[in-house]
Amino acid sequence: MSKRLLPLAIALLLAGCSTNGTTPFTVGLNTSMKWNVALGAAAAIYLIYDPLAPNWELEEAKLSDDTYRLSMKMKRFHTGGAGEALQILKRRAVQLREEGGHSAYEILEYTEGVESRTLGAQRVAEGLVRVVRRAPADSFGLSANTY
Repeated sequence: MSKRLLPLAIALLLAGCSTNGTTPFTVGLNTSMKWNVALGAAAAIYLIYDPLAPNWELEEAKLSDDTYRLSMKMKRFHTGGAGEALQILKRRAVQLREEGGHSAYEILEYTEGVESRTLGAQRVAEGLVRVVRRAPADSFGLSANTY
């Protein structure tokens, strides 16, 4: 949807920009109409940028009982958060560990990069996480419970 709104937003934005007060888009418009065009442009930009949306989109795939692949994509238009990918991966790994009653997690693989797209580059990250249930210490093998 945002790809279709981008040309409209640019046209609306240009409608409010001029040096002598008239542009091809605003010729014959009164002041209140220009304000409406400017507000429309601001609304279109807000819809495309969406400042309340999270910076990263997380997709999770369970590969086995204890292994998960976490894939993340950063939103296209942002004002920060480029260094958050590993932090988000670790936060989700802790959640997976706690949900399953495990004692630890291991990051088996982690990559970050940038994918080129038509409307600009997009940061991506991917990690492979395994949650671990550690056996209690039993130095002498006297425990009746086996794990």
